Amino acid sequence: MSDVRSQGAGVVIAAVGAITPHGASAEALWEGVRAGRVAIAPVRRLSMDHYQTTLGGEVAEAPRPGYAYAAPGGSRDFSIDFALAAAEEAMAGSGLRIGADIPAERWGVAYGTCHGGWRSAELALREVHEGRSPDWRRYTFVPPQAGAEALSAAFGLKGPVFSVNTACAASAHALAHALEVIRSGAADAMLVGGSDAFTESAFAGFSSLWSLSPQPAAPYSRDRSGLTLGEGSGMLVLLSRRVAERTGAPVVAEVLGYGLSADGHHPTAPHPEGEGAARAIRAALDSSGLVADDIRYVNGHGTGTQKNDSAESNAVRAALGAAAEKIALSSTKSMIGHLLGAAGAVEGIVTALALRDQVAPPTASFTGADPQCGLDPVAGTGRPMVLETALSNNFGFAGANATIAFARPGGRGAPPPAAGPDDVVVTGLGVITSAGEGPEALWEAYAAGRRQGVPENNLRVARVEFDRSVAGTPRERRRMDKVSQLAIASCRAALDAAGADRDAAAVAATGVVLGTAIGPMESGERFTVPVLREGVQEANPAVFTNTVYNGAAGHVAMALGTKGPTSTLTSGHAAGAAALSVAYDMLRAGRVERVLVPAVEAFSAATLAAYESIPLFGSASGRRYTLAEAGIALLLERRSSAERRGAPVHAVVLGHATASDACGIGRWDAAGEGVERAMRGALRAAGLRPRQVAAVWASAAGLAAADRPELAAVARVFGAGEVRVEAPKRVLGEPAGAGAQLAAVLAVGAWRAGGDLRPVLVNSSSLGGTHTSLVLSPVPVPVTE
Repeated sequence: MSDVRSQGAGVVIAAVGAITPHGASAEALWEGVRAGRVAIAPVRRLSMDHYQTTLGGEVAEAPRPGYAYAAPGGSRDFSIDFALAAAEEAMAGSGLRIGADIPAERWGVAYGTCHGGWRSAELALREVHEGRSPDWRRYTFVPPQAGAEALSAAFGLKGPVFSVNTACAASAHALAHALEVIRSGAADAMLVGGSDAFTESAFAGFSSLWSLSPQPAAPYSRDRSGLTLGEGSGMLVLLSRRVAERTGAPVVAEVLGYGLSADGHHPTAPHPEGEGAARAIRAALDSSGLVADDIRYVNGHGTGTQKNDSAESNAVRAALGAAAEKIALSSTKSMIGHLLGAAGAVEGIVTALALRDQVAPPTASFTGADPQCGLDPVAGTGRPMVLETALSNNFGFAGANATIAFARPGGRGAPPPAAGPDDVVVTGLGVITSAGEGPEALWEAYAAGRRQGVPENNLRVARVEFDRSVAGTPRERRRMDKVSQLAIASCRAALDAAGADRDAAAVAATGVVLGTAIGPMESGERFTVPVLREGVQEANPAVFTNTVYNGAAGHVAMALGTKGPTSTLTSGHAAGAAALSVAYDMLRAGRVERVLVPAVEAFSAATLAAYESIPLFGSASGRRYTLAEAGIALLLERRSSAERRGAPVHAVVLGHATASDACGIGRWDAAGEGVERAMRGALRAAGLRPRQVAAVWASAAGLAAADRPELAAVARVFGAGEVRVEAPKRVLGEPAGAGAQLAAVLAVGAWRAGGDLRPVLVNSSSLGGTHTSLVLSPVPVPVTE
């Protein structure tokens, strides 16, 4: 297989853009923050009656980006508007010409968000409650991937495009994953960031948890009383240093490395000693070639809640030791509020500009030290400091922790040693579908051609029934939604099948990278509908904790004790493939030895109503299409890890590639150009020629408008009729984001059944113009002719 990865390869920030309560530019953000100005005020755009507070960090004037992603006169979504406006600033600031300086195919998008377009969902649900029919286009704004694909189309970026949703750490995770994409050689540039807009659900949910402060948040203060919600977007242009030097692009700062971890402790509260956060901080140092004494400034998570701030302070001390007492630890959230999924990007921008101007930004509204915190908060206004490197912390609901390490240009330490080359192998399979439990049941149903699903209104749906006791006790399961139970059950099965559940220390170091298109829509509907109908007094805090997309991965960590790197990819119907790609990159880079990669989907009534309202699914074109619930988990390992414990090897992942059509939200190229590039890229990454591939496991699911382009692309790559094409979704149903996992399990089943023992290619498409292809082999090296 081909791998141009260099773990020490430099990645730089060429330009930044921001839309925040401080104004419509990154410089306005920085000027307000370094001066300690508080941009928190009474919220005007939403009715704030009956919430715990009336305050928020609101974007004063909604931007109107140049890219027209909505139909003329149609609905728009604030989170997408914010992202596009911030990206316009960043792209212009880079001075780079797409095509002339960097090919469009070498430039991707990594987008992080907590709520995605949930405000659009709220408006649609209210219209339904009032007896009106929402514009079906509004539903297309809800998935997090819509923002990523809007950015791709706005600038014509045709490289890897994906969305990440790890709650309050989402855009920090996007930065981490984008760093690996560039270092792996899959892209030269990435537009990276995040966006979130105010929603009624967020204010109701945090009010139900009694987490909102009636005054502007005062992080690390002795009398702090909660957090303040904010909104906005931050976007960064990341380049390989080699490309920056070649093009003469500006360099604001360097991105050195990152650390990710899972708490495995509680759905909302951090580990009180900051144990998981400390592991993320240490991992960021290790991946960057830094030691504790190199750090003088940390942009803290600093929300203003009692538990978060003390836990973070404990984590910084645990990770940095005695050096912690010498650092500055400040909170940007004290001035603009908590921007949720956009926080990592916006606070990363602040950290980069702090390095540029050699100023540690302050914590505003500080009222005096809390002994439970006690580190230097840089109270009041910014402080001039000599800064070579800095860290930025973001810790999310469900225990998702991320720390990013930055440096001023030329200010980094020695690059870390590159990880030794190692194959990535599949050692465990956990399968729950409508065909039954286990990979054998799935293969038997497909081999027999047993079509799954039954009619539900104007759709066909394959529901999953399974033994839920494996997900926990009745009391534990009452706090989980169906996708969380599917994730735990499938991951437990994969660990057990791989024999990887016998070593507690190894399990604790195992990562979880989950893929989902639909995510927590069941919980989102259960929480939001009563609030919209009856008011905030109906907000259920137990349900609210499950409304984040990474809630299922958090439940896996709590149930199974998997506390390694965690992330949740939400790339539409290609989400599972995106999760496999991210996990592969982390394994190849040596960030982790073992990663569970579940993909899970379940369909609520509102979700099915949304599908039915979209003409592609609800009209005659969707009659051959079946939506299928599923929980399918693969355990990926570095081959050396698998060999040490004598694990079974079902397949080797030889390579992957992702390409974007850049056509816009809910659109794709009718000729299959992006699918073709994804397949050719995956074959190059695997070091294979088309004739060395036995089969293509297609994304085709019975929607002619989406199937035809893919099949035409297959014919161009492999030759008409020259490769076997399997279309399992036409029999078993479309498991939304779990399609790649479904195909991988079936490919293993085909090999076991005596099929052609050559590599196969697996396709997944988002239904929005993002395409991912992976190459799997039953043998450790490519087949030669």
